[in-house]
Amino acid sequence: MTKQTKLIIIVVVIFGVLILAFNSIYTVSETNQVIITQFGQPIGDAVTKPGLHFKAPLIQKANYFEKRWLEWNGDPNQIPTKDKRFIWVDTYARWRISEPLMFFQRVHDERGAQSRIDDIIDGETRNAIANFELIEIVRSTNRKFEVTEEVTVLDEAVIIAKIEIGREKIAKIILDKSSVITSEFGIELKDVQIKRINYVEEVQRKVFDRMIAERRRIASKFRSEGDGKSAEIRGQKERELKRIQSGAYKTAQEIKGKADAEATRIYAQAYNLDPEFYQFMRTLETYRTTLDKDTWFLLSTDNEFLKYLKSTSRR
Repeated sequence: MTKQTKLIIIVVVIFGVLILAFNSIYTVSETNQVIITQFGQPIGDAVTKPGLHFKAPLIQKANYFEKRWLEWNGDPNQIPTKDKRFIWVDTYARWRISEPLMFFQRVHDERGAQSRIDDIIDGETRNAIANFELIEIVRSTNRKFEVTEEVTVLDEAVIIAKIEIGREKIAKIILDKSSVITSEFGIELKDVQIKRINYVEEVQRKVFDRMIAERRRIASKFRSEGDGKSAEIRGQKERELKRIQSGAYKTAQEIKGKADAEATRIYAQAYNLDPEFYQFMRTLETYRTTLDKDTWFLLSTDNEFLKYLKSTSRR
């Protein structure tokens, strides 16, 4: 055997040893737990302690599973309530792998677990919803209806119904019954909640029509109240305007009366100073306002109206 052949063998052996060494070491983190399998069969209990661990190389395999809480989101299901109302129910849950060995033996991995949880929670949700009326599923307390849309969507009989269980307790019922089944698969359910409830499409249209009619009724009420308030304001404006106009007319008449009285006083004073001149000026003013080229008068020669004209012609 040549020296070069020996070197190649040594390198191959070292390389093989390194592969075996790396294959025999595995790491467990704070968020993981590991099940060791040999030829596909689990060996021993789950390894949950963080750090480096060893296994038989090549023949054993480390299967990692989450320690943390995981999320499950269900698909919306069409379910009839006890009072025969068809609704869509959408749920979600949080779960974790509590028994890794049992989990591996029963569902193998997270995909299998999700499928099992789908069947379990969906089935228990369907059973719970079918055992209660809609009002119990929608509400959790007996508080008064304060939102108009609630009154619009629900019938009067539903509105006055008293809540015995309520949505939160129904979700707790689903959680309790589902937990009993999931524990058989090494799964712990932490929480199950009803995420969304909605009517089926046919009922939705009817509900929306009722909501639209209610909105229109409220809008009509507001418009009516607005028209009434507008008429009241216009009436107040008209009364105030008439009061102001009446006061202004009174003041104007008082001023006019005072002016006429003052004018009369001045005229009387002027008349008393020179009655003949005052009469002459008033007569001239009368001529100016009554005599023009289109005016005809039939008067006697001794008429007082022509007194100053006659005196002027004689001169």
